[in-house]
Amino acid sequence: MPDEPYLLRLGARLTAGLAGMSDDRRRRHHEFVLSQQMPDGGFRGREGDSDLYYTGFAVRSLMLLGGMTPAECGQVSGYLRSCRQDRLSVIDLVSWLYSGLAVQLSGGDDPFHDAAPDWLDRIAETLESVRTSDGGYAKTTEGAAGSTYHSFLVALIYELIARPLPQPNRLIQFLYDRQRDDGGFVEIAPMKRSGTNPTAAAVAVLTMLGAMDDELKSDVRDFLKQVRSDEGGFQANTRIPFADGLSTFTAILTCQDLGLDDLWKPRQVEGFLTEWLEFPTGGFRGASWDENADVEYTFYGLGTLALVGELKIEN
Repeated sequence: MPDEPYLLRLGARLTAGLAGMSDDRRRRHHEFVLSQQMPDGGFRGREGDSDLYYTGFAVRSLMLLGGMTPAECGQVSGYLRSCRQDRLSVIDLVSWLYSGLAVQLSGGDDPFHDAAPDWLDRIAETLESVRTSDGGYAKTTEGAAGSTYHSFLVALIYELIARPLPQPNRLIQFLYDRQRDDGGFVEIAPMKRSGTNPTAAAVAVLTMLGAMDDELKSDVRDFLKQVRSDEGGFQANTRIPFADGLSTFTAILTCQDLGLDDLWKPRQVEGFLTEWLEFPTGGFRGASWDENADVEYTFYGLGTLALVGELKIEN
């Protein structure tokens, strides 16, 4: 596996893909993201107080838009230091670790400098405490079965803390068992119908672990064909009749990573984003029916525009 973590590689790739964005458009989205920051330095969702989950997406968006200023780094760093590592869920650990690394990459102070000497060991112990008998990872210690999404998050965290994932073959088999006859992957074992986002998560982990092959790639192609939307984006599954920002981003990322660029048309995707999801004042919403923007979907919108910008061929 490459030495640089997946999230940092992806961030650099998306930043390059957004290089052609106009200064005015970039400024509007930057201002929207900062408008969601709270006095404690964290970022909120659509309501409530600062939240690590949304802070992670806000930081990722700021990095795509040119990085963080020293003042922004200081605010985010202060918020991260206020979060108790030993009380963080897997999903919050990803946001906490990535945001801290982003602060460092932007020239800010190390938010982890006062962590306990064994803090990385404790993180690894937390991850293994949610491993399930099927070889995957659950959301909490109470989970009896593994989750494709949370298994993906755990794999990301092991990369961020530079630790090998224990017993990777068990995780590979877990993911193989989550594949369905439609070619995609499901989130949990009882599900019969594949989803775009679990499929993208499974492909990412299997690629990280060197377990993708041509047959799997062909299966994923077949599934993604089924969730293409007339709007230009991708649907979450075959039963949902509209495209959304998250599924569009993960589907296109999967297409590009597997060399399936014939499955989507950049101009159609860009039209879907600008017509249905992007607010002229800044920010993106999740789908055409959504009324408001938030920092999570703003990241997915910016990320998808970056993937469109990355593809150099005409479609």
